[in-house]
Amino acid sequence: MDLDPHDLTLLRLLQADADRRLDALAAETGLSPATVQRRLRRLRDGGAIDRTVALVDPAAVGAPTTFLVQVELEREQADRIDAFARAARAEPMVQQCWYVTGEADFVLVVLAPDMAAFEAFSRRMFFDDANVRRFRTSVAMRAVKRGLVVPLPE
Repeated sequence: MDLDPHDLTLLRLLQADADRRLDALAAETGLSPATVQRRLRRLRDGGAIDRTVALVDPAAVGAPTTFLVQVELEREQADRIDAFARAARAEPMVQQCWYVTGEADFVLVVLAPDMAAFEAFSRRMFFDDANVRRFRTSVAMRAVKRGLVVPLPE
């Protein structure tokens, strides 16, 4: 998708605050509200804007503990990789799942209310899956940086 400077400005503004009103976006970009609306539709239809979500503080809703889990599979066959990926997508406690290179096959970011909930998750996700060879877990002590902002060209 070809993005011009106005598109990039709109994306920067929306990444900072997706609740910005159309008239505010128009004022900040120097475009008319109708032009901004057309551009936003094109950015969504073209896939530059994947979706608009609210970022919720996990601690505020009872999931204050973050676990970073490296998962190594027994067999790296396409159907088994796909099966693990489907299970991770279906698991509500998995916030992010990355298929990676290196020693691990997957890296998961898991949110849980406490260690007991994470243990139950581990049994479901890892111990009950015969294709999981091993997993290594780190418990996050605190978030130093947390975000989803994509760096954009100037």
